[in-house]
Amino acid sequence: MTTPANPVDAALITRRSIRAFLPTPVPRAEIEAILEAAGRAPSGTNTQPWKVYVVTGESLAGLSRDLLAAYDDPQRDALYHEEYPYYPQRWVSPYLDRRRKIGWDLYGLLGIEKGDKARMHQQHAQNYRFFGAPVGLFFTIDRVLERGSWLDYGMFLQSIMTAARGRGLDTCPQAAFTQFHRVIGEHLKLDENEQLVCGMSLGYADEHALVNTLRTEREPVERFVRFIE
Repeated sequence: MTTPANPVDAALITRRSIRAFLPTPVPRAEIEAILEAAGRAPSGTNTQPWKVYVVTGESLAGLSRDLLAAYDDPQRDALYHEEYPYYPQRWVSPYLDRRRKIGWDLYGLLGIEKGDKARMHQQHAQNYRFFGAPVGLFFTIDRVLERGSWLDYGMFLQSIMTAARGRGLDTCPQAAFTQFHRVIGEHLKLDENEQLVCGMSLGYADEHALVNTLRTEREPVERFVRFIE
């Protein structure tokens, strides 16, 4: 893939969900610069519905331990529930097809055979290790806000990922954290009016990791755009 000369296009096109990071620390000033740039994302009537928690060091390690314990709990699905449905309740094509393809592309790359639930569980657990990243970001929204603010939030998250790429950093946005919002809420001491939107790992990609060679397919413009003249 040829990297575009336009730096904004380059940041957008080279962004990918990284699943193996180097332990290299990210300077606080760099994180603040990324969030300051992303804070210029648009929001309806300038409501700016985002609130961010940056977790590093021992705090990140402690949270990771508790998340892994919750994930491995045999009673997990009875004890931990998402607050909102991220994925559809009923899967249909083409969304189901795309979901299956990325799943089997990832497992195939890692040599995980269909039906190998133990290794699938182990791979999914990497979410709760933040894929080795030195920075975990968590995003909350005030429960009083409505759907429009959630749309605004998406633009803010995209802005973070783009700003990170512009600085040679990588990210992995993760809805996997939402099932364990109570565990995260306790660590972050969230106010009862704050709802967890998602989390994100941030750091420098391990370019030698096999898992990071995965490239997702995207639909060509002519498949999802209709020009009306």
